[in-house]
Parts: sequence; C-alpha cells; structure tokens
Amino acid sequence: MKVWNIVSLAVLILGGLNWLLVGLFEWNLVEELFGGTDAVVTRIVYVIVGLSALYGLSFFAKVSED
Repeated sequence: MKVWNIVSLAVLILGGLNWLLVGLFEWNLVEELFGGTDAVVTRIVYVIVGLSALYGLSFFAKVSED
C-alpha cells in the first residue's frame, strides 16, 4: 500500500502543478505534452489524476487516527 500512497501523492502533486500553470499562465502542460484536449492520452492522464484524488480521500482516515 505504501507504494500506491507515494504514486498517488506524486500524481496529485503533478496535477496540482498543472492547475497552477493553468491558473497563472493559462498554459496546460498536460495538453501541451499529449496533444490537446481531445487526445486520448490527455484524457487518460486526467482520469489517472482523478482516480488519485479519489484514492487520496482515504488519507483523511489515516490522518485522523493520530
């Protein structure tokens, strides 16, 4: 499980940095790298970030245990 936690956190950080770029500079790195909003790979990346966010919800239970 620890590996999944690390991978999920890394993907969430990358997704957050992408949104930072969109917010500050109106430049979407994911679309730039993978071929625009309609590209299949771009959509897959967005799905992976979304699934990582859903998985990240389980971190709240671990944090509240302390």
